[in-house]
Amino acid sequence: MKIRLPFCLAAAAMLAVSTARADNGIKDDFNPVQTGVTSLNIAPDARGASMGDIGAATDPDVNSQFWNPSKYAFAYSKAAASISYTPWLRKLVNDIFLANVAGYYKLGSSDNQALSASLRYFSLGEVSQYTPAGGPDAAQTLNPYEMAVDLGYSRKLSEKYSMGVVFRYIYSDLGFSDSYAGDQSTGASAFAADISGYYTTYPIIGRNECQWSLGWDISNIGTKVSYNHGDNPAFLPTNLRLGTTFAFPLADYHTLALSLDLNKLLVPTRPRLKDFEADDKPEIDAEREFNEALEKWENMSPITGIFKSFTDAPGGMSEEFKEINWSLGAEYNYNQQFFFRAGYYYENAMKGNRNYFTVGAGFSLNVVRIDAAYMLATAQTSPLDQTLRFTLTFDMDGLRDLLGRR
Repeated sequence: MKIRLPFCLAAAAMLAVSTARADNGIKDDFNPVQTGVTSLNIAPDARGASMGDIGAATDPDVNSQFWNPSKYAFAYSKAAASISYTPWLRKLVNDIFLANVAGYYKLGSSDNQALSASLRYFSLGEVSQYTPAGGPDAAQTLNPYEMAVDLGYSRKLSEKYSMGVVFRYIYSDLGFSDSYAGDQSTGASAFAADISGYYTTYPIIGRNECQWSLGWDISNIGTKVSYNHGDNPAFLPTNLRLGTTFAFPLADYHTLALSLDLNKLLVPTRPRLKDFEADDKPEIDAEREFNEALEKWENMSPITGIFKSFTDAPGGMSEEFKEINWSLGAEYNYNQQFFFRAGYYYENAMKGNRNYFTVGAGFSLNVVRIDAAYMLATAQTSPLDQTLRFTLTFDMDGLRDLLGRR
């Protein structure tokens, strides 16, 4: 038999919804979109996380692979690499974390295309489970994890617009196996792709040259991930991200950028029995309709699910709008050396109830930049409260200049 504990842990660790939702009187209406490998939607880097999880249209940086890979074509440096680390749910446990490595390289001398890559590893820590047949001496201990490795290409299509694509391999290993029943658990694999676009222009307002950018990214378009030897297929967290950023100078060497991001999961909502119940409908008919809808949902292809996700909410369009999460963020920088950031992330209470403020700072030298982010959840009971992120970035142009001077 399969022990389902890792799936419970994964849901708690990656969805991280507020534990106070029942007290808020929304328990019956609580209906978040359900996906597999939800760790793919956790922000990996400190810069984007410190602005309320924003990055669709912000200035290009080395971690654009997650937010909008088409931005790499507008990157200022020839190449860069970074490593990020996030202790996840540290208020509850101390061994769950997300680690991410990313980098890019501008191709050719025309400065209009780039290759990029990233590797993310999400560890759920050490988990033990006793099997009924084996007793206390037959405990299984393992480290469930999820990982993704991807490669991207971006190119300018004009002086102001670029597009990018990413191809991704995903592996999720969350299950136990029952050696007494001869049942060996295997990890689940999937393939996915991203497509994105980025537009930036420099309007003159008054006597100041400003920057206005728009970005979009559809991520994790791919196969389903099949747990339990294919018996429990799950949709990948396909996500649509739209964003805009407006940056303007406050004074010489002082710049402020304001950003807005909108996100919607392009995954159909799982049917619920209560959605088919009515006072004038026999219970057996409601159960039959529910089972038919559930079977249709389970067998739905990912591409069909993308289009269905815009029209399938039980409450109609008002319910669909509740599935849109939004973020507001700001970034102040002094001479591209010192950065201060803040933001706010909102998710509807019936769709996950993740609401939090974020702050962060960064310091940049010619070769290296250090960024940190801190999250403050609006609900004290939220397991996301006090989440920290750290990112270390290495600029290859700065390193080359440093070595050249020597």
